[in-house]
Amino acid sequence: MQEALVVRRETHITAPPAAVFALLTDPEKILRWMGTEAQLEPQPGGLYLLNVTGARFASGSFREVVPVHRLAYSFGWDGSEVVPPGSSLVEIDLIEQPDGTLLRLTHTGLPNAEQCAGHGEGWAHYLGRLAEVAAGRDPGPDPWHGRTGRE
Repeated sequence: MQEALVVRRETHITAPPAAVFALLTDPEKILRWMGTEAQLEPQPGGLYLLNVTGARFASGSFREVVPVHRLAYSFGWDGSEVVPPGSSLVEIDLIEQPDGTLLRLTHTGLPNAEQCAGHGEGWAHYLGRLAEVAAGRDPGPDPWHGRTGRE
């Protein structure tokens, strides 16, 4: 049953792993595709704080940082009792390919199927925007700006 509560997403990005890694860890670069403000300290124990929609902060801490290859950080929502800060785990692997990078995301520790579905939808939305930015395109304004979520 636990396997059902895992969000998995894979997306191909036409940019090298180093460029994708920078878009995931640099506070200025992450804002090109997700969020309105960010405090990121990409080192084990470092802060992960991102105002995702302009109305909602995701927070946690970095657990694992292997430059250009892998990130793992705890994740949750400020003010949430359902998915509190740091209560789940996001793991991102960047696998070099001849024509870019395969990004493999796994999000575990979510409490129920509804949260998995919602976070799966969110990751699909934002990874699509990441792929656009990494390929040198402008994804345009985030249509989810101002969303507060379902909690």
